[in-house]
Amino acid sequence: MKLVIINYGAGNIKSIQFAFKRLGVDAVLSDSPEEIMAADKIIFPGVGEASSAMKMLDESGLDKLIPTLKQPVLGICLGMQLLCKSTEEGNTKGLGIFQTDVKRFSNDLKVPQMGWNVIKDLKSDLFSGIKENEYMYLIHSYYAEHCEETIAATDYGINYASALQHKNFYGVQFHPEKSSLAGERILQNFLEI
Repeated sequence: MKLVIINYGAGNIKSIQFAFKRLGVDAVLSDSPEEIMAADKIIFPGVGEASSAMKMLDESGLDKLIPTLKQPVLGICLGMQLLCKSTEEGNTKGLGIFQTDVKRFSNDLKVPQMGWNVIKDLKSDLFSGIKENEYMYLIHSYYAEHCEETIAATDYGINYASALQHKNFYGVQFHPEKSSLAGERILQNFLEI
């Protein structure tokens, strides 16, 4: 299986590579359109600020490529947010895969949300073998609003979409690569889709 992690300068790549190595898969880091298109599965990571991440995607042409992908794609954290229509972070237009917007948490909350929180209302094969209210590791100041594509929810001041799916595109707000055995199971499930 050829697993490619999209390299656009905005990702916590090493921990993702190590997580897949533990599952017996070597993930290739690449920004080559040919290599990305030839992959069986794709990870779209993201750590950092949305407008600068979108600028890097735009400059590399990956903003045009990613929406055309037909194989399973998993967006993680900022990667998931960039797959949405827009984000309030830097008033940034997203890739428009998920028909929802990303908003900033209220100033009444400690931001970023950092640490362990539960996911619930699970609705996808991505969560096969995962129990309701399983703990996942999160670190984020912005959240995706609920939409028809919501496949998991989390509460932090409000109830928001902590995972989304549209056709072959999946997105998780949490970091499965940092979420112990349950997170590893989600990555394994993604490999089996």
